[in-house]
Amino acid sequence: MGMFNNRKRWRVPAGVEPTELDRKVMAFESRGALVPKRSLIRTPEEIEGIRKSGVINTAILDLVGEKIHAGMSTLEIDEIVYNYTIEHGATPATLGYEGYPKSVCTSINEVVCHGIPSAKEILREGDIINVDCTTILDGFYADASRMFVIGKTSPQKQKLVDVAKECLEIGMEAAKPFGFVGDIGNAIQQHAHKFGFSVVRDLCGHGVGIKFHDDPEVLHYGRKGTGMLLVPGMVFTIEPMINMGTWKVFIDSADGWTVITEDELPSAQWEHTFLMTETGLEILTH
Repeated sequence: MGMFNNRKRWRVPAGVEPTELDRKVMAFESRGALVPKRSLIRTPEEIEGIRKSGVINTAILDLVGEKIHAGMSTLEIDEIVYNYTIEHGATPATLGYEGYPKSVCTSINEVVCHGIPSAKEILREGDIINVDCTTILDGFYADASRMFVIGKTSPQKQKLVDVAKECLEIGMEAAKPFGFVGDIGNAIQQHAHKFGFSVVRDLCGHGVGIKFHDDPEVLHYGRKGTGMLLVPGMVFTIEPMINMGTWKVFIDSADGWTVITEDELPSAQWEHTFLMTETGLEILTH
């Protein structure tokens, strides 16, 4: 189970009768499990808001998929994302976030994540690129990313892209109500290692929906039965970053954002925003 925390996280407001869910979570907490704060359980209205944001976020990535091609710059991708987002009454979450200058992250080949779009960065045949988009609609956040293969790439790169997607799907299947975050990471790690790939450890999935980043931290490696309890009503991302070589990374000092594999071998990542239900995960950015 998760690390014991003497300070109770799950608190039922004074004068409110505990629900069956309250009692179940408190029973886990009394046995030493790390449980979420009650405030992380989204209301039906909040879930609907996140879902609507997810519709726009998905449409943006669909549009990128239609237009992406060899010879275009990553700045052109940013313009596609910005224009579609604004035209549909939403806001790009990354634009201005902690100083990030663009509306989307574009990460090519050995760039793991947080690549900054540029007019000088031109897509070439054989590149693999992750396009990571987060949308805010009426205060609700939806976050997803996809890999795109430019033309035909090497068998090794294609395998990396495919296995990274399988890792996301396997992580999703491993996430069960009243299981633990560690169950997700363990399943992803096992699958990646089966193909000789590694899992980035310095970055993780996260709670999302009302904020850009919230609890839980969703590590993509680890042991079953560890980490935070997964409770119906939680919304979070799973976004495994799978490397062809070492899992170690560094941040480009030139811009302070771009995360690159230490050995400069390729990396691939897929991401969705998920709702934990009473039966398993529902994708909100399908």
